[in-house]
Amino acid sequence: MVSADKMKTAFYPGSFDPMTNGHLDVLVQALNICDRLVVGVGVNAAKQGLFAFEERAEMIRQSVADYSDGLADRIDVIAFDRLSVDVARENGATILVKGLRSSTDLDDEMNQAAMNAAMAPDIQTVFVPARAASRAITATLVRQIAKMGGDVSAFVPEVVAAALTAKFGRS
Repeated sequence: MVSADKMKTAFYPGSFDPMTNGHLDVLVQALNICDRLVVGVGVNAAKQGLFAFEERAEMIRQSVADYSDGLADRIDVIAFDRLSVDVARENGATILVKGLRSSTDLDDEMNQAAMNAAMAPDIQTVFVPARAASRAITATLVRQIAKMGGDVSAFVPEVVAAALTAKFGRS
């Protein structure tokens, strides 16, 4: 067991609306580089998400609980509506985890990482590439497929597929 003062904490921000297998892949990989992972669910009062924060948080927790024994004990899920680096620092994180699917993601994330480093040089951005099987998965595409009655079970954890089916049904 790592003492609290030596524990490496990472912050993984995103909308997770909904949680996808790509998110889960990055989350599990991030746990290889930290002892504790704070998953920050971005909420924007001016923007209506498909799922409320509480629903997203529960789907994340259940997805991790179903994935492997012990992972859930190393994860906290919080809501945030401020700068990622500020929330990371407040939660004791020294690592900011960013998932990458493509070179376009890399370009965007590199710019954000540079700005974050200027604001918070004590927080290191770490890029985690999605595995090939989940690179094409985006929450936007999952929402569109589910809304049109398609089967998203190959792209999301089981609990998320059930929530999407409950919300939209299937044709």
